[in-house]
Amino acid sequence: MAGHSMREHEVYSKLRAPPSSRMILRLDGRGFHRLTESLDFDRPYDEAFRDLMIRTCLDLMEEFSPSLIYTFSDEINVLLDSVPFAGRVEKLDSVFSGFASSSFTRGALEAGFSPVKPVSFDCRVIPISSDIVPEYFRSRQDESWRNCLNSYAYWTLRREVGARRAAERLRGLKSDSLHDLLFERGVNISRVPAWQRRGVGVYRVPHRVRGYNPIRDEEVSAVRMRVKVDLELPLFTDEFFEGLMR
Repeated sequence: MAGHSMREHEVYSKLRAPPSSRMILRLDGRGFHRLTESLDFDRPYDEAFRDLMIRTCLDLMEEFSPSLIYTFSDEINVLLDSVPFAGRVEKLDSVFSGFASSSFTRGALEAGFSPVKPVSFDCRVIPISSDIVPEYFRSRQDESWRNCLNSYAYWTLRREVGARRAAERLRGLKSDSLHDLLFERGVNISRVPAWQRRGVGVYRVPHRVRGYNPIRDEEVSAVRMRVKVDLELPLFTDEFFEGLMR
């Protein structure tokens, strides 16, 4: 090994994201179905779990100042405003997944939950051109809707016939049939809370603040940006992203 630097043996250490692209990081909770079961969260949705995911998003927002964070279920999508770590993919993957894992764990412990196993997120780096950013987030919001419909159908039927038979009866059913199944059991899926159907957005919005100018002895106002947690997120449109992407 004489004459060789150990750095030469690091795999992909020089792999960087394209400098001309926008950057999205997608984080997914590892084994979160077992985690939520062990912590006895409500199914199919639990506000305490939602709030832990939102808290993790707020920590990410404070640390990395992205343009948008979008979360549903155990997934977090981060649209970066600027790319840290010189775009080094290994660094982005490891730091963001580690940060989210420790943030969620800290939030869970402070909220009185004690995970039986270490909590972990995985992370993937998605370089993307600016013009298809809205399309990407629309596709994730579509997945949020499918997740909502399938989860309500499964857990509603599971309470009726048990886990195995519920899975068998739902196999291959299209969305119209799932709608009908739920409606027959008193669940109007289009009226469940918006955050369950469309996910949650965390982003900055302008906010007017009032102050006082002692030199002129007058009230003044200024526009500041503050972080908004949007539980009534609209369907993503191109216009939504025009205000976010600088």
